Amino acid sequence: MDNQLLYKIAISFIPKIGPVNAKKLIAYVGSLEGVFKEKKRILVKIPGIGETLAKIIIKNNVIEEAKREIEFINKYNLKTYFFLDKDYPNRLKECYDSPILLYMKGDVDLNNSKIISIIGTRKATDYGKSICDKLITDIKARGHNPVIVSGLAYGIDIQAHKSALNNNFKTIAVLGHGLNLIYPVAHSSVAKDIIKNGGLLTEFKSNSKNDKGNFVRRNRIIAGISDASIVVESAKKGGALITADIANSYNRDVFAFPGKINDKYSEGCNRLIKSHKAALIESVEDLEYILGWEQNKKPKAIQIKIFNELSEEEKLIVDLLKKDNKLNIDIIRIKTELSISKISALLLNLEFNGIVKSLPGKVYCLM
Repeated sequence: MDNQLLYKIAISFIPKIGPVNAKKLIAYVGSLEGVFKEKKRILVKIPGIGETLAKIIIKNNVIEEAKREIEFINKYNLKTYFFLDKDYPNRLKECYDSPILLYMKGDVDLNNSKIISIIGTRKATDYGKSICDKLITDIKARGHNPVIVSGLAYGIDIQAHKSALNNNFKTIAVLGHGLNLIYPVAHSSVAKDIIKNGGLLTEFKSNSKNDKGNFVRRNRIIAGISDASIVVESAKKGGALITADIANSYNRDVFAFPGKINDKYSEGCNRLIKSHKAALIESVEDLEYILGWEQNKKPKAIQIKIFNELSEEEKLIVDLLKKDNKLNIDIIRIKTELSISKISALLLNLEFNGIVKSLPGKVYCLM
């Protein structure tokens, strides 16, 4: 059995820890396996852990549960993505609360150069379905080949998946439950087609119940894994608006199709546009303009002269950012094995020299 996978799964199973504290544990302890062997007196000193959570970590019995999950993974040929793995979605690495572990059935590049989410009401009108289908068809006609992400729900979600499949786009359905079931059951046949030309993605272990709260949690994956979220139709309240808010908090682009002022399922979109929480979209050209799809932007090269003047530790950080594009400070801490205070000082100096740029969520990238 793969011991690394065992611990990756096990840490995600520890009760009341969650992805944010799980990442802190690994960063401060120094290794994944070490989290399960560390002494309580050390754990209580880690920010965000304290006495109660330290007891839970020490007394947990998640290893056996993780072994059973590996059996399920092997039986159904699933893929796993741990947040420190190279193939973990880079866009999600930028999100402080992204899942520590993802499961997928299917085959799709989660780091495709173009990924967009299309979301909306479960009670989609014919108008909503038609503009969703037209957008995806027009994207194909313009020569783009993005991955289309949605949530497999009724209405706009399922229309987005169907239109993506009809245009031979890869599509990802982000689920609010484990991969042992499909919800809603009525979309099982579409889910099977998605597996053949995309993937079913979830952070939830097998046998997880499809609780209402899970679908709110999955919305952050839909928002974070994409370059932009496009709201097709939405009432004044709903999951699509939650996803749009999350996308804004991640500094992602948000688009919304406008509708008539007296249409119930245009109210949410119109309000997003009116409050400047979404850009108005009428056609694929709007998407191209804001996302820069027609431009060939090349990353700025770091001047060799400046690079040669850096210390060895600064060069180490720059080399990591060259390789991974964007990294959270905790991941830099793990990969460099330097202290947080030392890394903070190095990053500040690199910012002053115009080499590194600070992004939200303690994420850094090269200028």
